[in-house]
Amino acid sequence: MANQADAHLSFDLHPKQMAAFESRATEILYGGAAGGGKSHLMRIAAITWCSEIAGLQVYLFRRIKDDLVKNHVEGPNGFRSMLAGWIDCGFVTMVEDEIRFWNGSKIYLCHCKDEKDRIKYQGAEIHVLLIDELTHFTDVIYRFLRNRVRMVGISVPEKYRKTFPRIVCGANPGGIGHQFVKATFIDGVRPMQTYYASKSEGGMLRQYIPARLEDNPSMAANDPGYDSRLHGLGSESLVRAMRYGDWDIIDGAFFDNFRKDRHVLRPFQIPKDWLRFRAGDWGSAKPFSFGWYAVASEPYIAGPGILIPRGAVIRYKEYYGVATDREGKFIPNKGVKMTAANVGAQVRLRDGADTITYGVLDPAAFAQDGGPSIAERMREGTTGKNGCTFRPADNKRVTARGAMGGWDQMRARLDGDEDGRPMLYFFETCVHAIRTVPALQHDENRPEDLNSDMEDHAADEIRYACMSRPWIKAVQEEPTAKAKRGVPLPPPPTERTGTRIAV
Repeated sequence: MANQADAHLSFDLHPKQMAAFESRATEILYGGAAGGGKSHLMRIAAITWCSEIAGLQVYLFRRIKDDLVKNHVEGPNGFRSMLAGWIDCGFVTMVEDEIRFWNGSKIYLCHCKDEKDRIKYQGAEIHVLLIDELTHFTDVIYRFLRNRVRMVGISVPEKYRKTFPRIVCGANPGGIGHQFVKATFIDGVRPMQTYYASKSEGGMLRQYIPARLEDNPSMAANDPGYDSRLHGLGSESLVRAMRYGDWDIIDGAFFDNFRKDRHVLRPFQIPKDWLRFRAGDWGSAKPFSFGWYAVASEPYIAGPGILIPRGAVIRYKEYYGVATDREGKFIPNKGVKMTAANVGAQVRLRDGADTITYGVLDPAAFAQDGGPSIAERMREGTTGKNGCTFRPADNKRVTARGAMGGWDQMRARLDGDEDGRPMLYFFETCVHAIRTVPALQHDENRPEDLNSDMEDHAADEIRYACMSRPWIKAVQEEPTAKAKRGVPLPPPPTERTGTRIAV
């Protein structure tokens, strides 16, 4: 039988970890860079709070069960080793996925791989929610689990008054949840700042606590080569994300060739003789996305050092149906549930004075469901005359049987022509495309496709545009007019004026 000394546990936290442990915030994101001590903080917090608060229920999540066991249960720093003295004394028992304390408190070791798996926690009363690697989860899973955080009939020491129930999450940039984590905790907020989230965002006292490798001296002492291995990840962007916690860099991005400095332009007056068309992806509970495009009929100087090639496509306007909270912040991947008639009328209104040659729309919008299809209702609008027309888009996502897929065409346009100039651009006013496209990740089971659980609506719409065979409209302009704009004259055309050229 172990003696009394074996029952004494001594835990140390470094200053940044202690700031998270002692914070008065009730919804915390800790981390950013790899090696900041996120997992260790969570284990110590769970053990300490369970020992001090009788009847406390702590739920610790990782997305994959094997990761949960390897990172938190086994090994020299896992629960089994940390609690060995208390287990020997009978103060604590570990039974399957539960750690049970003498005072009735419990730590539940949980995993939730897919959104459908969240339902098994429908009846849970979570006093403390700990999520390790939050960016591995979707916004849907996080919101569901946050909704289960509540605490009734539990007495807490005075020092913890008004800090329970609470949530502590750890995360690195990248992963399926990168976009919603960045939007929820980081965008527009100073690090360490505490503020109350809106009711639509849970209403908790929120805080982002950034942590780097330097904030966890134990890592440097126990594994002095860790820093070098982070610098050896293979790409500058990945090093910036994992070593320095840069949330503007996305690990494993599907469109890793998207760059704001190459593809995003300040708006300019698009020549009237350029072909214009639009594309759309329908959504109700999830966002809808509509984009307006122009095809450059000739090389065009759009700014200092920016020469748009002939045939390049410019997405110059967007209409994106995403919900916002009371403070006006976007709620990632949540739609506005507008009727198809209203959306159709708004699209037509946004056409303005532009001459739209054609439109392509998500083929699912043309499905018959016992009445008029979504596309038909959009065509009618709200008055029967103020809607908009589309044809079904080509919905091919990836390559198959030698055919070009939509993602391949979109990637090729981002890569550019033989001179390295992009063939797809975005006006900086297309904020939702610029926000969502760079954050998209590969599908784990189908790497050539992107993960459709993410906010991929703008990307789908852009794919439809790229697959629509946009053509170069004939230019009715005198050579002297071109010379005034400073655009080099192309060689004489080999085809007759007005011929449609697929690009």
